[in-house]
Amino acid sequence: MTTHSEVLWAQRSSAVDDAKNIIYLTVNLPDIQEPSLVYELTPSAISFKAKTGELPYFSAARGMPEKAYEFKLEFYAEVAPELSTKKLTTRSFSAVIRKKDKQEEYWPRLTKEKVKNPFLKTDFSKWVDEDEQEGAAIPDDDGDDFGGMGGMGGMGGMGGMGGMGGMGGMGGMGGMDFEKMMAQMKESGASGVPASGEGDDDDSDDDGPPPLEETEASK
Repeated sequence: MTTHSEVLWAQRSSAVDDAKNIIYLTVNLPDIQEPSLVYELTPSAISFKAKTGELPYFSAARGMPEKAYEFKLEFYAEVAPELSTKKLTTRSFSAVIRKKDKQEEYWPRLTKEKVKNPFLKTDFSKWVDEDEQEGAAIPDDDGDDFGGMGGMGGMGGMGGMGGMGGMGGMGGMGGMDFEKMMAQMKESGASGVPASGEGDDDDSDDDGPPPLEETEASK
């Protein structure tokens, strides 16, 4: 069964600048199967057809059912398909459609006929009032571009596991105070290194215990 997807739109107008005389159109549909996408833009209309959900070799693993979507809209006035652009992301399909005629006034609506389309809505994230266009920010692209899956950001963020920092984070025995440890060893004599002032004078009077013979004679 074919259903309508949510379609969002906004616009800009200019009597002198072609680049500011445009329609922003977004098909708010995640997980579009790229091979199923059929998009046609003519001077008078736009048509869209696509399926969503997992491709057959993924559907069993994630259990996402396949659904078909389709719509066609006739524009209020003519557009220039050759100057328009489109983009498919993991979250939506979007197009920036160039109006054919430059004019200061906004189109009163997107479609030729003044009818209610429940699936067609104003894109308030991109919309500005006609008298507030000057200085308005250009909307950012949304999501990740499929473009050969390049929008995944190059998975290179893993950086060859470089985040482990070459195990350098161990900081020499996990951050133990080596000097303090040596000082303790000196005090206990366990290190074999004399503490400060010890073993410096070979003429010391402390020659160790008396010979065994002398001890027996004194008895």
